[in-house]
Amino acid sequence: MTLRISGNRQIKTLPGLATRPTPSRVREALFNIWQGTIADCRWLDICTGSGSMGAEALCRQAASVTGIEQSAKACAIIRENWEQVADSSQTFQILRGNATAKLATLAGQQFDRIYFDPPYASDLYEPVLNTIASQEMLAPNGEMAVEHSPERSTQPISGLEICRQKIYGNTALTFYTRSG
Repeated sequence: MTLRISGNRQIKTLPGLATRPTPSRVREALFNIWQGTIADCRWLDICTGSGSMGAEALCRQAASVTGIEQSAKACAIIRENWEQVADSSQTFQILRGNATAKLATLAGQQFDRIYFDPPYASDLYEPVLNTIASQEMLAPNGEMAVEHSPERSTQPISGLEICRQKIYGNTALTFYTRSG
């Protein structure tokens, strides 16, 4: 199965429902919101899935992309997709494993843009957001987008504040910045 990203490029995805790629109109909306801030940024993609968001960031000249994904099969496809779109000046890595555990290995690093898209029914939302806030992983002028079901209520997180929310059909995005 394939998916089209920036520049009409195709990337591979896992067959079936093992991963849920972010809908194209949501990807387009996010990158329109963040236009002008992707080039040279440090991008973190949590629950990477097909890797489409990280691939888009690489196509738009992000300096580095780090992905966290639990599925070994998905990690292999993500690596292949990112190799296809990255140029020699960009770096990327994909970390395989549980999102909260792998975030701990990134302690001390900061990211300008963070995209977090767990399975909608998952219990990862609060622990991941708390880890990002407590470890100050979001750069001072950075922003994080969290994809979720529109029915899911967003909870306040100490150290992060909601700066906007958008709904696109069955997909919602909540954007956070650092508090203070």
